[in-house]
Amino acid sequence: MRNLLAVYRLVRFIVHVLYGLALIKLRFGSLDLPARQVHIKRWSGKMLAIFGVRLELSGLAARPGPKLLVANHISWLDIAAVHAVIPEARFVSKADVKHWPVVGWLVDGVGTLFIERANKRDALRVVHQMAEALKSGDTVAVFPEGTTSAGPELLPFHGNLLQAAIATETPIQPLVLRWFEPGERFSSSARFVGDTTLVQSLWRVLSAKGLSVKVEVLPALATAHADRRLLAEHVRDQIQHALTRS
Repeated sequence: MRNLLAVYRLVRFIVHVLYGLALIKLRFGSLDLPARQVHIKRWSGKMLAIFGVRLELSGLAARPGPKLLVANHISWLDIAAVHAVIPEARFVSKADVKHWPVVGWLVDGVGTLFIERANKRDALRVVHQMAEALKSGDTVAVFPEGTTSAGPELLPFHGNLLQAAIATETPIQPLVLRWFEPGERFSSSARFVGDTTLVQSLWRVLSAKGLSVKVEVLPALATAHADRRLLAEHVRDQIQHALTRS
């Protein structure tokens, strides 16, 4: 029965992805930004529903206006979880995602900024792009761990990308993501870590029962004159504390 459920979800997932591609290619060019964000929120929420994921929102409402969202990173579905709550977010993603089949077209179509993480000069370029986006009033989102983690214990936060918020004196809004399922406070089905391939991870999520994600919005933090390394450590501590008590 579980395999039948996974296959059923897979078919719906493929159809939904194709719909998303058509929406981006055929409709987005004629839509203003608020209309695009309505579609992003709706599409992301439907994506979670197709996987049987229950979305739980807690904490504060995200502050209006430009902000840098800083979140922990567990799954390739994290972006859908955030977009279902904060559809205006423009994510910073590693450059090779842009070349993933289908997924690359989707994330590129919603305004993602791409970074070559191994290239320090490219990181500087992206920081400038982020700063320009923040000054223009955009909301930018980053995963400062630089990769996915198992969930309970965070990896160190890299402060480089936080410099964009410091330079523009834009507030940082920490987000706490926790995937869970029956019997597991931190879901093993949602994790995308180690040698797990995207296909393997997709099948685990498709096969999961009772999978949920909690998105907790923490209070915004001022960034003016902050030290990026200390700020990164502070944000990490806040998110780690929230994960421990959630």
